[in-house]
Amino acid sequence: GCNEHLVLTRPDVIEQIHRGYLDAGADIIETDTFGGTRIVLAEYDLQDKVYEINFAGAQLARKAADAASTAKRPRFVAGSMGPGTKTISVTGGVTFDDVRAAYLDQTIGLVEGGVDVLYVETQQDTLNVKATLIGIDDAFERLHRSVPVVLSVSIETMGTMLAGQSIEALYVSVAHRDLLAI
Repeated sequence: GCNEHLVLTRPDVIEQIHRGYLDAGADIIETDTFGGTRIVLAEYDLQDKVYEINFAGAQLARKAADAASTAKRPRFVAGSMGPGTKTISVTGGVTFDDVRAAYLDQTIGLVEGGVDVLYVETQQDTLNVKATLIGIDDAFERLHRSVPVVLSVSIETMGTMLAGQSIEALYVSVAHRDLLAI
């Protein structure tokens, strides 16, 4: 169940998948790090490999993107950062500070591994989003560099995020941020 571990155990397979997307015409590929926070990796007793997994995931995608890039058609790497398996407002079992620290660690591995952009994706809880973005800021400050950030959220059939916030409420919560896209 821990697909992220494949960047360490089967990098050849992950690299082949990246090449397949690039060969099919993708200009941006994502790292295999959707569940790359210590919160998710702890479920597989891999919490001590956060940096290693995220760095390796970024490096594999970077290698494939660079090999497919040309002067006329550069290819890019997005560091995949999923919502995790615990939300502050819905599931509990995690604090704002836990989420903040988890995404700080993940960001460092991804940025040092060579991503062009961070893709914070399919988020379900505005509190988690805010903690994630602050954790990313903390990492950028520590690294003395940054990359653009894209945020995506999941809207359920009832018209809100899983934690109940509307898209308008989410936007108000993050409008002050310098995000590449929402």
